[in-house]
Amino acid sequence: MTEHVDRSEPEAAGTPTAVAVTPADAADAARLVAFGLQSKLQPARDQEYADLLRRHREDPEFARLADAVAAGLGLVVLEVSPRAGMAVTAAEDSVFAVRMGDYARRTAADSGDRFLHGLAHLAVAALAFPRPEDLADDGYIGRVTVNGVDAFVRQACRRLEERAEERGENTDPATDAPGLEAAWRIWARRSATGATKDARRPAASTTGIVAKALAFLTDSGFLQRTGDESGGTYRTTARYQLQVRDMAGSAALAELLELGIVPMAGGTPSLLPAEDGDDLDLVADAGLPFHS
Repeated sequence: MTEHVDRSEPEAAGTPTAVAVTPADAADAARLVAFGLQSKLQPARDQEYADLLRRHREDPEFARLADAVAAGLGLVVLEVSPRAGMAVTAAEDSVFAVRMGDYARRTAADSGDRFLHGLAHLAVAALAFPRPEDLADDGYIGRVTVNGVDAFVRQACRRLEERAEERGENTDPATDAPGLEAAWRIWARRSATGATKDARRPAASTTGIVAKALAFLTDSGFLQRTGDESGGTYRTTARYQLQVRDMAGSAALAELLELGIVPMAGGTPSLLPAEDGDDLDLVADAGLPFHS
């Protein structure tokens, strides 16, 4: 005899129950993203921020909701953790994206100097995390100085010029056609410090450009100023490490790193001769953390 099994009623066992998203949940998710946009805010100093981070870690539904809110604002979530908070970066089409042209106008820079500002940001990133293992180590803290960044770029300029001379390339292009010049050639010609009547550092000097870059990164929560030595000393934050990781595949940063940077005694980075390869022309408007 065959036993009849009544399947007229659906089985409830094992069926996941959908959790309704409440307006309060959406508000909390948006609040967490808002905290993430306050790049200088540290979770350890704000209990509400720390609580929302813990909820993101322990509640998958809430985590998906917060990530969706960020995505809707054109933000890419790099990491959500007690050390970095809700670290986000702006996608290219986001209203929060900062572009090199906007940055140049904000710093009162001439439009022709945009790629010098981009080169400064690239150099800061390369010196802050000179080795892949430094960039991968969550506990690593990079340190840079205004004068150190400028000295590094000038050393890179000399190395690149030597390569150009070895290959018989034109290292002195027409001065009336700056658009044809590589960024390193213009940097090498620019005064490092210049002079003003009140002894201030001119904004158009290369150390002035580096100082603007470091001040911007500090205001953005990527660096922390630690002293006045060597034109100004800075240390990296977890957010900056995540930002550089996200941008590590950029062609310009890769080209700069290929010159062979290693940290020397005292934490001062230096250049090693790179292996033979193609000439390295740095890409204009490719400075971190901007979109071209």
